[in-house]
Amino acid sequence: MTKIHPTAVIEEGAELADEVEIGPFAMIGPEVRIGARTVVGPHCVIQGDTTIGTDNRFHQAVSVGDVPQDLKFSGEPSKVRIGNHNTVREFVTIHKGTKGDQMETTVGDHNLIMVGAHLAHDVVVTHHCILANTVALAGHVHVGEYAIVGGLSAVHQFVRVGPHAMIGGASAVANDVPPFLTVLGNRAVAQGLNLVGLRRRKFPRDTINAIRDAFEILYRSALPQSEALERVREEIPDLPEIRTFLDFLDTSTRGIVRCVDCV
Repeated sequence: MTKIHPTAVIEEGAELADEVEIGPFAMIGPEVRIGARTVVGPHCVIQGDTTIGTDNRFHQAVSVGDVPQDLKFSGEPSKVRIGNHNTVREFVTIHKGTKGDQMETTVGDHNLIMVGAHLAHDVVVTHHCILANTVALAGHVHVGEYAIVGGLSAVHQFVRVGPHAMIGGASAVANDVPPFLTVLGNRAVAQGLNLVGLRRRKFPRDTINAIRDAFEILYRSALPQSEALERVREEIPDLPEIRTFLDFLDTSTRGIVRCVDCV
């Protein structure tokens, strides 16, 4: 049975599935749809065209679906879409999209978004990501699967963070972060591979070695990027992870982070 605290405000038109819990003084707008077993804590505000999946937990004072902090926003009917099994901690803000992109801010499944993090308009956070305390993702940022963004870090608009990458705490990220890398600093630079993350997720040793070889060619061969990528294609086994690495670099528009000690 759905449990709604008597002080919560559920506007007409909102759709709540079975076993949803709405805490004290929460406000749910008329276009909001919330899936089964999702818990919305005290003083949360969820509004706009927002769809939330199942088994999510929103701790107190979370704001979802408000208008973006974008002076170009003109009231277009944009959206927020949140998947399943996410944990969203206190004071997180997730703003809806704009006509300057896909009209949608998206959070996938099994993500942990910690205290005070901000997801700006048109951000995409895919699956199994961790955004630590007070992370700020500017508009149009894309975060790949299993990526980790350390606390107090800020990511510039339109930057992409590749899958399995890790951004160290208090970093300012102005360029794309290729898959599998660890970056740190202001401005963030590559430190090496996220070997701890790859091993925890049980990547085979041969795969890790291939990724390491691709990293060495890209960052330490002194070749122009286009030539380095061609060398990766010629010399490194054609594994799915190497294709992910190459596809990310081929489609980068902001350029990639530099290396801290590269030639």
